[in-house]
Amino acid sequence: MSIQWKGVMPAVTTKFTENDALDFEMFSVNIKAQLNAGVHGIVLGGTLGEASTLLNEEKRELTKFTVDFVKDSVPVLINIAEQSTKAAINAAQKAEEDGAKGLMMLPPMRYKSGDRETVEYFKTVANSTSLPIMVYNNPVDYKVEVTLDMFDELLKCNNIEAVKESTRDISNVTRIKNRFGDRLKIMTGVDTLGLESLLMGADGWIAGLVCAFPEETVAIYELQKAGRIQEALEIYRWFLPLLELDINPKLVQNIKLAEVATGIGTEIVRAPRLILEGEERKHVLAVIAKGLRTRPTLPNYKNL
Repeated sequence: MSIQWKGVMPAVTTKFTENDALDFEMFSVNIKAQLNAGVHGIVLGGTLGEASTLLNEEKRELTKFTVDFVKDSVPVLINIAEQSTKAAINAAQKAEEDGAKGLMMLPPMRYKSGDRETVEYFKTVANSTSLPIMVYNNPVDYKVEVTLDMFDELLKCNNIEAVKESTRDISNVTRIKNRFGDRLKIMTGVDTLGLESLLMGADGWIAGLVCAFPEETVAIYELQKAGRIQEALEIYRWFLPLLELDINPKLVQNIKLAEVATGIGTEIVRAPRLILEGEERKHVLAVIAKGLRTRPTLPNYKNL
């Protein structure tokens, strides 16, 4: 297994300039903060990365830049969210050329594929690349569920190794462990179920608010892993109002505002998204401000 599916892997935001170009200067600031906090991987071009607005060449630029920046300190993954199998194969092959160490893959976009079609889609792409694949299972937002029976078939592909578990059903972690043991690694993908999923046996956390609060997120993971559950729980309880900003249609705008507040991002989004305003903005800023006022002092989690 070329990727250790464990720990905290931020689904990082994509930074833009006022002229709607990729902002690699601020992107570097954020990635450096993630690495300093001790994250275990970087996921590019997901929902938080505004994948649907990125041009193919921009995704390649992001991948190449990040691979060069992290210098093998952690694996870099790129998300594949395409409308056709042909486009997904092309994206997988370009990602491999550009130095990505793994893929996060959604079912086909726009067309709601049936079970057989979904399985065939994942298998065909998996057979076109040597990169390890994490299947992103998010039926709440993307309307296609990858069931355990479907995973039985998918796991015939050796490079399908992990699932980003975002069904919102916490018992699914146990179902997966009971069915597949360590053959299918579990990365929880729902911030508000982060600690619960880890305690139930998830191997890691593809996180959102980590973009603004990397140290707190990694501390929760490391503390629970070391058996210091009460300390992890205290941080998590403080964190929850902020984590709820991720479970929202405006999660990109919310988290980018949080990045501004912690000094490691800007709030610039790409159209059709618009920055928050009015009461919506006031509410998000109030949640962030309270979190900053009550921000906990972290233990030395890096040496556990």
